[in-house]
Parts: sequence; C-alpha cells; structure tokens
Amino acid sequence: MGQLTYCNPLAIQQIGDPFILKASNGRYYCYPTYAAGNNLGFKAWSSDDLIHWKDEGFVYEKVKNKKAWGYKQFWAPEVVEHQNRFYMYYTARWKEKDSLRIGVAIADHPAGPFVDILDCPMFDFGYAAIDAHVMVEENGRKFLYYSRDCSENIVDGRRESHIYGFELMDDMLTPKQEGKLLLKPDQEWEFKSGESWRWNEGPFVVKHNRLYYLMYSANCFAERDYSVGYATSSEPLGPFTKYEANPILFTDSEKISGPGHHSVTVSPDGSELFMVYHTHTDPKAGGGNRQVCMDRMAFREDGSIVVYGPTISEQPAPSGASSNMPENLPADATPPER
Repeated sequence: MGQLTYCNPLAIQQIGDPFILKASNGRYYCYPTYAAGNNLGFKAWSSDDLIHWKDEGFVYEKVKNKKAWGYKQFWAPEVVEHQNRFYMYYTARWKEKDSLRIGVAIADHPAGPFVDILDCPMFDFGYAAIDAHVMVEENGRKFLYYSRDCSENIVDGRRESHIYGFELMDDMLTPKQEGKLLLKPDQEWEFKSGESWRWNEGPFVVKHNRLYYLMYSANCFAERDYSVGYATSSEPLGPFTKYEANPILFTDSEKISGPGHHSVTVSPDGSELFMVYHTHTDPKAGGGNRQVCMDRMAFREDGSIVVYGPTISEQPAPSGASSNMPENLPADATPPER
C-alpha cells in the first residue's frame, strides 16, 4: 500500500482566513470567511485526517440570529471549545456606528448552530476591531488578540492596522481591561503594499518553551506579498520582539500568491504542527477569492519557527492519518512540544 499524501490547495474554496479547531470529539473543524454568496454568515467543514473534508453547511447565519448586531462583512471566525461549549469570535460591521467590531456566538456542537450571546459587539473601545483570536492558558487564564483595523487608524497620514490584546474574564465575553498595543508595521518586508496603507493583522498565538509566539500577517490580503511573520515575548501581553528573519511564510513562485491569515493545528496523533493558511485561487488575479492550504511547521533548536511551505507538490499525510511518517525534513528542526 502506498503512502497516504495530500496536495495543496485543499478542497475548501471561495474562502479566506481559515481557522481549524481540533475538537474534543477528535474531529477537525475549519471555519473560514465564506467569500461566496452574500457573506452574511459562516460555513464549516469537518475532517478526521486534515485531508478529506465534509461540507457542514452554514453554522452561523445572520437571518437566524435574533440578537445579530452585524449587518455585513462577516469575517475571520475562530472557535474555542470551553466547558463543553463552543465560542465563535467573529468580525462584522456594526450598523449602529457603521464600524467593524468583534462579536461572540455560542453553540453546543462544533457544527453549530452558533447563536449570538449579545445583541451588540463584545467590546467597543471606540475604533474598528477585526480578526479576534483567543488563547486559553494551561492555568485557565484567557487572552484575546485582535487587529485595530486600518479603516479607522491613521498614523502619520497612513492607514495602519495594529495588533492589540487584553485578558478575558472567565465568562469568555468580558475584557479585564482595554486593549494594549502589541505590534505595528515596522519591518521592511511589511511595507511592500505601499506607503499609504500598512498592515499587521490576523494574530495567532502559540506557546513553546515558556515563550509566547505572536504570529501575524502583513501587507494587503489581496496582493501577492501577503505573508506571515511572528514576534516573541515571555509574557502573553508583551512586550513582543519581532523575529529578525521574518517573514516565515511567503511566496517566491509565480504559481502561489498571498499565503497568509493562518491558524495552527496538530496532526491526528498530536506529533506534528501544521500551519493552515489561504492563498489566492488565481495567483495572477489575487483579490478575495482564496483557498485553504496547509504545511508543516516546527521549532528549530534555537527556538525559531520554520514553515515547510508554501507547497503545491504532493506531501506526506499528517502523522496519524497514515502509518508513514514524513521524510526529508531539515535536520535543524525539532519536534513540536505537546
């Protein structure tokens, strides 16, 4: 029997911003921005092995939520499992202030239906906020990271997206304090989209050897140079120092465009890390039509992150989806901590 493999892109199309949850039932659930249709809700896909995906249909729909406060631009959902419930943090435009905000919907099953718990955004600090990401510590502390959106953040005449964070109360809904500035565009690779607009967005945090790795995307999502970098800190809310060799996921091929806005998940047997991200369906056109891709990620001996991608060639299946382990990974990589 031959080795089980996969090849990017995966069979999840017309999306953006893919987040993957490995639920306690053992299945994976992918929640992306759904770019098709009228963009007034979120679909999900499920899988046992990260390769074969089942369309679960809409798991959140504005028209079925009596407390829905968003009226358009439903973006970037992420789902956290906590005490047998599933919390979906998402972005939408708030009609009351005609501004982007973050909301929370809750379900008893990872395939929904998700129902808004509040009839307003979960917080309002007086500016547009998008791309929520929640990290739950082993000791139970909870932190929410987000991007202060460039639509309403002007710095020295430029529109800039900055990454903020705060600690959450145990209810998973209430900030303990106002958001704290953690990252802003200040590395040369982050300026490829021009001088008037700059981005740090799509935060995602992993912890390794007592260090917090705040990963993020920079440049314009619609363009080829959209890429992923990271910064580290000994504390969940910083101060963070950006990795000098950023970006860690970027394209150097005409066949791949815009790899970014990622999440991180584990292989079925828990021994490997995978970065899950989107790329443009048409590399020449760019824009909002994107697709799901994934590649292996690991920590080198010096603590830096390496991503073995982006790839479009056949790759070994995630460990646990097949009896064959991946081959030919660089010798300086160390297995991820579990």
